[in-house]
Amino acid sequence: MMTTKLRFKKLDKKAQMPHYGTEFAAGADLYACMEEPLTIKAGTTEFVHTGIAVEIPVGLVGLVYARSGLACKKGLAPANKVGVIDSDYRGEIMVALYNHSDVDIEIDTSERIAQMVIAPYVFAEYEEVQELEDTVRGEGGFGSTGSK
Repeated sequence: MMTTKLRFKKLDKKAQMPHYGTEFAAGADLYACMEEPLTIKAGTTEFVHTGIAVEIPVGLVGLVYARSGLACKKGLAPANKVGVIDSDYRGEIMVALYNHSDVDIEIDTSERIAQMVIAPYVFAEYEEVQELEDTVRGEGGFGSTGSK
C-alpha cells in the first residue's frame, strides 16, 4: 500500500479530519460542517461545506465520490458524479449533493457526505495528428464490444 502525508487546514472549528472507516479503505470520509441541518429537496442540488482545505502533493489528485450508503439508502450523490481537487487548489472542499429521490432529505450538521480518494495522474501533452493508429475495435462505440 502506498502512503503519503496530506496536510489539511480546518476553516471552521467544528470541521472534522477526513477519516478512513477501515484499515484498507481507499476513500476517506468527508463530513458536513454546518451550523444547522440542511434539507435537500427532491430533484435539487445543494452545496455542502466540509470546513476543510487540503494541500494535495503535485502528481496526485483528490477524487470526491459518493458514499455508497448515502447514495443507495437516501439517494444523495455528488451532482458532478466525481469531484476533482487539483494539487494547486487551496479553497474549501465543497460537495454538491444531488437528491435523486422523490422526497426531501435532511443532512445532519456533521454527517459523512462523500469520500475522497487520493490518486496519481498522468499529465498528457496533446499532439494533433492527421491520422490515428488502427485497432481491431476501430471506431466502434457504445456497446460495440459486447457479445452478439
